[in-house]
Amino acid sequence: MRVVVIAIGRLKQGPERELCERYRERFDDIGRKLGFRGLDIREIPESRARDAITRMAEEAAAISAAIPEKSVLVALDERGDNIDSAAFARHLGHWRDASVAHTIFVIGGADGLSPDLRRKAKVGIAFGSATWPHQMVRVMLLEQIYRAATILAGHPYHRA
Repeated sequence: MRVVVIAIGRLKQGPERELCERYRERFDDIGRKLGFRGLDIREIPESRARDAITRMAEEAAAISAAIPEKSVLVALDERGDNIDSAAFARHLGHWRDASVAHTIFVIGGADGLSPDLRRKAKVGIAFGSATWPHQMVRVMLLEQIYRAATILAGHPYHRA
């Protein structure tokens, strides 16, 4: 299974991008031994539309165009479930074991994800009730993906 993060917006050079790359590389190292085919990050430009509804619709169309068939869609959304790292790992392990081709994590733009895209998601995940900058959400997501791989591998990185 290939893991893909589709995010609206581009991370500039700096500590957030470096952390994302570090967790992506760590996941690739351990993930291949667990049957994962890699972790891709796809950045989609933010819509320049004047109103939020149009921006969300344009961004949803761009995200949808980047989602391969036979994918599980996971929405990072403030209305999503607060799950712990072990549950996150169980989801990834279950989809891998079910021979899902792609697990796609989506991070919307400043206006969030369109309701239609949220409905298409198999799972909605929130990182607590606080509002987080999108750059930090990406870092936290990539860390959780890496942590999930370490949990599935029985690696000591995760200490419950």
